[in-house]
Amino acid sequence: MTLTPVRASAVGVRRLTATLYGYAFLDDFVLLYPVYALLFSDTGLSVWQISSLFALWSATGVLLEVPSGAWADAVSRRLLLWLGPLLTAAGFALWVLIPSYWAFALGFVLWGARGALGSGALEALVYEELERLGAAGRYARVMGRARAAGLLAVMAAMGLAGPVFALGGHPAVGAASVLSCLAAAAVASRFPEHRAAPRDRAGNWAAGLRAAVGEVRRDRSLRRALLLVPAVGAVWGALDEYTPLLVRETGVPEGAVPYLLLLIWAGATAGSLLAGVCARLGRAGFAALPAGSALALAGGAAMRTPAGLGLVAVAFGGLQLATVLADVRLQRRIDDSGRATLTSVAGLGTELATIAVYAGYAAVATRTTHGTAFAVFAAPYLVTAVLSAVTRTSQRDEAAP
Repeated sequence: MTLTPVRASAVGVRRLTATLYGYAFLDDFVLLYPVYALLFSDTGLSVWQISSLFALWSATGVLLEVPSGAWADAVSRRLLLWLGPLLTAAGFALWVLIPSYWAFALGFVLWGARGALGSGALEALVYEELERLGAAGRYARVMGRARAAGLLAVMAAMGLAGPVFALGGHPAVGAASVLSCLAAAAVASRFPEHRAAPRDRAGNWAAGLRAAVGEVRRDRSLRRALLLVPAVGAVWGALDEYTPLLVRETGVPEGAVPYLLLLIWAGATAGSLLAGVCARLGRAGFAALPAGSALALAGGAAMRTPAGLGLVAVAFGGLQLATVLADVRLQRRIDDSGRATLTSVAGLGTELATIAVYAGYAAVATRTTHGTAFAVFAAPYLVTAVLSAVTRTSQRDEAAP
C-alpha cells in the first residue's frame, strides 16, 4: 500500500513522538533521584560539599556544552543521544558501589557529560524532523509532552524509590537506575534522523561554532532569545536539587519525603502539558509566569509546612511552562545550520547561572533554613518578569508556532 504524503507525514510524526516520549521517560526514570541528596547527607557530606558536587556537575556542562552542540551539528545527533545514557549508567553504578565524595564527584562528571551530549542535539533533531514532516508548528506541544513524560518518570521513580529501597537498599535503587539508563540508550537508537551532516562542518566542528557565534552577534532578537533560556531555567533548575532537603525540613518522616516530592513534580508536569495551549502567549502573558511563580515559591517555601509545598508545586509548574516556551521562542529564531550549537550556547548560559545559584544557595542555607533560601532565590524571577514585559519582542517571536 502506498501512503499519501499526508499519511506518510502522520506516520512519521507518530514514530518520532513515540520514540521521543519513551526516551524522555526512561531517561528520567531514575530511582536515585529522590534519595541521592539524602545519600550524600547521610554519607556525612556538608551542605558546602553537596553544593560543590552540584557545581562540579554544572562545571562539566560548562566545559562540554557548546563543543558538544557543535559536534551534534557536525555528526549524527542520534549518536550522541544514545551514547549519553551509557555515561550516566556508569556514574550511578559508582555511587552505590563505592559511596564517597570522590565517587560522587566522578559520577557527576559523567552525568554532566551526558547532559552536554543531549543538550541541543535533542531539540535540534526533534525540531528539524518535525519541520521535514511539515509539522514544525507542533514543536511546543511535542516538547511540552516530552518534558511531561520525563516528569512523570521522576514521579514514578519517587513512588517506587521507597519500596525498592526497603527491599534492597541503595544497591537495589542503583541497579534499577542503571537499567533505566541502558533502556534509554536502546530507545535513542530508534530516533529517525534524515539530516546529513554538512560537509564543511563534518571535519571541522569549530568552524560551525564560529559561524553560530557570529550569527548571535549580528542578530539582536536571537541574543534576547538565547538569554531568556537561562533567565527562566537556571534558578529553579538548581533549586530542584535541594527540594528533598526542603521537604524534610517541614518535619515529615524521612520515608514520606519521596511522596511529598510527587506533589511538587505534579505541578511541574502540569506546566509542561500546558505548553501547546500557551504557545501564543505575548509579552504580558509570558512575563506573568515568572512573576506569579516567584510569589508562589517564596510564600510556599517560607511557610516550612507540608501545606506550603502546594505553592511550591504551583511555582514549579509555572516555571516549567516558561522554560518550555523560552526554548520554543529560541528554536523559531535559529536557522537550521547551527541549531544544536546555538541551543547549546543557551544551555551554557544556564549552566553558568546554575553554578552561581549553587554557590549562593550554600552561602544562604548554611546561615538560615532551606525554606528561607528558596524564598531568597525566588527574587530573580521578579527581575526576569519585568525585563520580559518591557523588552520589545519581534513579530516572529510572538507568532504562533
